[in-house]
Amino acid sequence: MFEAPPPIKATKQMKKLMAKHFLDLDRAKKEGSPKVAWCTSVGPAELLLSMGFDVYYPENHGALLGATRMAADMIPYANAEGYSPDICSYLTSDVGAYIKGVTPLTRAYGIETIPKADLLAFNTNQCRDVQDWFGYYSRKWQAPMVGVRTHRQVGEVKDYYIEDIVGQFKDMIPTLEEVSGNKFDIDRLRETVRLSKECTVRWRKVLEAGAHRPAPMNFFDYTIHMAPAVVLRGKPEAIEYYDLLLEEIEVRKREGIASVPGERMRLYWEGMPVWGRLRMLSDIMNEMQAAIVASTYCNSWIFDAFDEREPFESMARAYTELFIVRDEDYKEKYITDWIEKFGIQGIIFHNAKTCPNNSNTCYAMPQRLAEKLGVTTVVIDGDLNDMRCFSDEQAKTNLEAFVEQIEERA
Repeated sequence: MFEAPPPIKATKQMKKLMAKHFLDLDRAKKEGSPKVAWCTSVGPAELLLSMGFDVYYPENHGALLGATRMAADMIPYANAEGYSPDICSYLTSDVGAYIKGVTPLTRAYGIETIPKADLLAFNTNQCRDVQDWFGYYSRKWQAPMVGVRTHRQVGEVKDYYIEDIVGQFKDMIPTLEEVSGNKFDIDRLRETVRLSKECTVRWRKVLEAGAHRPAPMNFFDYTIHMAPAVVLRGKPEAIEYYDLLLEEIEVRKREGIASVPGERMRLYWEGMPVWGRLRMLSDIMNEMQAAIVASTYCNSWIFDAFDEREPFESMARAYTELFIVRDEDYKEKYITDWIEKFGIQGIIFHNAKTCPNNSNTCYAMPQRLAEKLGVTTVVIDGDLNDMRCFSDEQAKTNLEAFVEQIEERA
């Protein structure tokens, strides 16, 4: 029987921060000040914060719908409105919840509805779906929508890519000024970018602690503790939180506390989480004493390029260097570097049905990496939110066979 490790104490502080984040947004919505901007999770948050907006991240809400298993009941409402079951299930579950008039924020924080946007700002570095997602609410609320259209399949990040994105950022400013009622201030933007950089430095350290043997945290822990990096970057609270968490990680390392007691193999997760099955998947891996010590997904909030001396250019570079927008050669090298650094023996690829942009299983990457690195790979079919695409029994069987293969090769 698996014996759980001691809980991570910093979790209590993180829960308080998340409660304050959502309650502040609810208050802003009700009082009309400050103005509320919706932002994609790796979008121009620093610019919005520097203009005085309270910023809401609907992908975070989508993940909550998945984790609370509300998504399956909400998706059909969006399908009935004409949104295909094949597109992003964050989008369809979120739009469906809006149509139904429900939110997991009610049970968690007593909040009746998501905060109505005064402005919506997207970045297509994740996918085109975010633009269509925000377009739904822009039409419903007659709220202005601004956005950045990012280059795709990027190898080397060219200077002209950065110039293009900088121009798109600057084109937003007149609309942001009009909606917020505040004038753009370059010094405020510099400070916000500085705070985001400090956050990302600490978040990288949290993730890199997974290289320690045994790993003091794992993928399932990271999907929880990434929340401040997602919704609070650009604010001092995120920095303070990760300082607290890093102190605790150092204690766990010194005391030999393993996130998976008896850790006997180390794995990499490539792709989106299966939000509605995190507990089940964690239990399976724990029983097999297999620690998922690194992932592409949680690394999505490492923005090494941020530099307050060049706020626009560094934002443009940070949001164009993302794994998701890069070409196959870059992605393979990136994964290879983490696998070698962390001593990883196998890669779990999640093929998310409604998230092809965050799935790297269709063009033989698992096979190439298995041959190149001598690691075992497995593909798990599923989805981020739509659990109709996921089979508990099939996933369990595939993962057990995968671990057996690693053991045979040891």
